[in-house]
Amino acid sequence: MIRVGIFGATGYAGYELLRWLQRHPQARVVFTTSESSAGKTLADVIPGPLDAPLIAPDDAPLGDVDVVFLALPHGVAAQMARRARGAGVRVIDFSADFRLATPEAYRRWYGHEHPAPELLPAPYGLPELYRALLRDAPLIANPGCYPTGALLGVAPLLMAGALTDPLIIIDAKSGVSGAGRVPKQNTHFVEVNESLAPYSIGQVHRHVGEMMQEAHRIARGVTPEIVFTPQLLPVSRGILSTIYLRVPETWSETQARAVYTAQYAGEPFVRVLPAGQLATLAHTTGTNVCAISVTLARPGLLIVISSEDNMVKGAAGQAIQNMNVMFGLAETLGLL
Repeated sequence: MIRVGIFGATGYAGYELLRWLQRHPQARVVFTTSESSAGKTLADVIPGPLDAPLIAPDDAPLGDVDVVFLALPHGVAAQMARRARGAGVRVIDFSADFRLATPEAYRRWYGHEHPAPELLPAPYGLPELYRALLRDAPLIANPGCYPTGALLGVAPLLMAGALTDPLIIIDAKSGVSGAGRVPKQNTHFVEVNESLAPYSIGQVHRHVGEMMQEAHRIARGVTPEIVFTPQLLPVSRGILSTIYLRVPETWSETQARAVYTAQYAGEPFVRVLPAGQLATLAHTTGTNVCAISVTLARPGLLIVISSEDNMVKGAAGQAIQNMNVMFGLAETLGLL
């Protein structure tokens, strides 16, 4: 039995993690923390079926657990990771603190010095690409929600060296839960409802650095250049990414799709849709699955659509998938 601690259980991702872990046959949650609600129970803070005592992060009994999940803000997570690693506890971090491989890259995209540079680099927790690096890892960087869908959507072509143009255009629409539980003016119901709002477009969104780093790592033949448009969609959860790529003009749609089916053959959480189907949010809501459709718009221009639940495959589910790999369990355990 894996003994688990959750830091940040009252956030959307932490709450979703606890919900899934309660159904995991080989995991037992030992403690849940909240900085602002310590001393209360989870049901006191969030109405719903889940309940657990909330303790202050500094009171967490690290000696009683095998792994901790850090559903904490950037910067804060790295400090807690340092403390957990010092106690010999494994870490799966939901924040961006360990997704970028160097302190310089972190400073470039997050605007301040890295809080625990001695823990870099950490394995990037996208099992479909880096499974071998995650086994027995002391610390795993859980990918961002946008990069998860985007990278799974482009990886087969990058790894096959199939792109004829380095430019990759990604238009991604996310449910409001991706913005976190802390209220912001642009995420209030009256601001989001019946609207669709782009933000941080081009190459300025923080997740672009993460996408570029991993795309460069796996690419063959070209040095990818990503232009990214995130948009806030008036739904609770889900991300739909529409990706435009250049492939050889001699390719058929069947040939392009075959690259994806070959890459993801046997992957339990990636579903390549058959010809005639386009990925939608409904394909993946409430699951740890990424659904991918492949369409040839015209010779040489491929449109890939990637769908995921940002709270599951984009956060809590993927973290559990990483835990399963880390401890040598069946990857699907607790996730089906």
